[in-house]
Amino acid sequence: MNPHLRVLLVLLSLVISIVHALLHTLMVLRLSFCTDLEIPHFFCELAQIIKLACSDILINNVLVYLVAGLFAGVPLFGIIFSYIHIVSSVFRMPSSEGKHKAFSTCGSHLCVVSLFYGTGFGVYISSVVTDSSRKTAVASVMYSVVTQMLNPFIYSLRNREMKGALRKLISRTASPP
Repeated sequence: MNPHLRVLLVLLSLVISIVHALLHTLMVLRLSFCTDLEIPHFFCELAQIIKLACSDILINNVLVYLVAGLFAGVPLFGIIFSYIHIVSSVFRMPSSEGKHKAFSTCGSHLCVVSLFYGTGFGVYISSVVTDSSRKTAVASVMYSVVTQMLNPFIYSLRNREMKGALRKLISRTASPP
């Protein structure tokens, strides 16, 4: 990977993020809202804002799911496609030690990806299925805070010292003093 490609990838990511945010902002601006509304959340999540609108929100809902399917679905299918090729390559390895090392490396990444996509999917599905703002807020915290906090921890589990410290901590909490 050369520096030119890295710059292009960063710029592409920046442009996609700006277009995504601008698209939803402009779509929310066309909505009309009733007076004295309070968002039962710790931050203004798009799904919660759309629910508070007094005007027709069909186009906004279609756009939310279309964009989520595009911006989340395409990378997810790319990850799944990559892992299919990785797993098939690992199974062709003759050494069981090499297989273990490869699956150990991929396992951390797969945990983080599953946690990220699982909680993100939960946020959007829970906002459609339930009217409980508390459940949606909990799912949002999982998606926006807990996933990012667990990311370094999950990747550090590949470290032997970290595994030893975690086993020691679990054995201390499992056996009362």
